[in-house]
Amino acid sequence: MFEKIRDIIADQLKIDPAEIREDVRFKDDLEIDSLDLYEVVMALEEEYDLEFPQDDLENFETIKDIMDYLASKGIDQ
Repeated sequence: MFEKIRDIIADQLKIDPAEIREDVRFKDDLEIDSLDLYEVVMALEEEYDLEFPQDDLENFETIKDIMDYLASKGIDQ
């Protein structure tokens, strides 16, 4: 699952996938703003055919947070 999410994030943010780890913080480490995060989430929603709760977007601080959310929805790829 991590590799697929990493590749989506790297593509959306136009950054090197090698910069992305599970514990990377979106705002602190990747220095992305809420609009960038929203675009990443939209790409993930399309990939996994589900909706992330818009009110909870600010709670997604790391890639691990996104992986945990997807796992809670029964997605393990």
